[in-house]
Amino acid sequence: MNPPHIAYESGVLRLIDQTQIPRAIVVSRLTTVEEVAGAIRGMKVRGAPAIGIAGAYGMAMCAAASAAVSLSAEDFMNRMTEAARHLSAARPTAVNLSWAVNAVLALLAQRSLAGEQPAAMAAVVEAYARKIHADDIETCRRIGDAGAELLAPDGALLTHCNTGSLATGGYGTALGVIRSAWHAGKLKMVWVDETRPLLQGARLTTWELAQDSIPHTLIADAMAAHFMRRGLVSAVIVGADRIARNGDTANKIGTYGLAVLAHAHGIPFYVAAPSSTCDGATATGDDIIIEERSPDEVTSMGGVRLTPADTHAANPAFDITPAKYITAIVTEFGVLRAEFSQSIAAMRVCAAPRDGVTTR
Repeated sequence: MNPPHIAYESGVLRLIDQTQIPRAIVVSRLTTVEEVAGAIRGMKVRGAPAIGIAGAYGMAMCAAASAAVSLSAEDFMNRMTEAARHLSAARPTAVNLSWAVNAVLALLAQRSLAGEQPAAMAAVVEAYARKIHADDIETCRRIGDAGAELLAPDGALLTHCNTGSLATGGYGTALGVIRSAWHAGKLKMVWVDETRPLLQGARLTTWELAQDSIPHTLIADAMAAHFMRRGLVSAVIVGADRIARNGDTANKIGTYGLAVLAHAHGIPFYVAAPSSTCDGATATGDDIIIEERSPDEVTSMGGVRLTPADTHAANPAFDITPAKYITAIVTEFGVLRAEFSQSIAAMRVCAAPRDGVTTR
């Protein structure tokens, strides 16, 4: 049995290094905020909910270390604020990361005003990080069951990137929908986009589906239109890294193209994401910062250069899918439909505040 992909104990965060799957199961042992931020930046842990959980545990790690050296309450808060800044900057597009670390900061600010000392606040941070993790697992199961209800029987779903247990606290968002549909007997098979340039679909989604014995077929990203035109795709289901107030959605590069193709072929296009991915501070997709990663990820694969040495490459990690191409957004609070500005606003009323902490 594989170890849990993310676990925290006594100031140590253990992560399965997702850059090594499926070749090997390698567990990274992280003990500093800098190491956690590096693991997020280097995609040892990835997926919007998962990096939010890792960020929360990074804050717990910093709180425990800061309390152990008997800092004053003011210095403790200063160190925690700097840790939040450092973690949030590791990957700017996925809102769950900044949501989680800012939720911890807001909780600490309340406790600090009440006069609590660093040791007590460190214990509160660890408990809160564990709650974020546990809540995400339950959230994903609710998303999975709600999304499965949308699907026609005997469907063949197409998915992009990895949105399963590895990308979340457990179970998954879009892959959670796939899991729930499979358990309900509604799913025939899954088309898996390889997801260039880092092949999260080819490496991670196929690995998770194989573990669950869910039938699947891997395809190159450029093949999706071919199978849609032949009537072999009943719906597209993807995750999200940030959803604007109007429903525009940032997700792994290539998602926008799938949405346009699905629209052209009359195929439902569903987004599955927790409410924490809906960013009330972002009006439209035009306001979402798109992370630009190293061109080496495009010009090389597995350490082997694919192009001439002087070839320039662009490498945006995400793209924006306009709300008009999205059939529905599935959250733990149910299925949201257009007008998304209204349904998202109504959902946010249900979602907030969380434990008395409002972060957006």
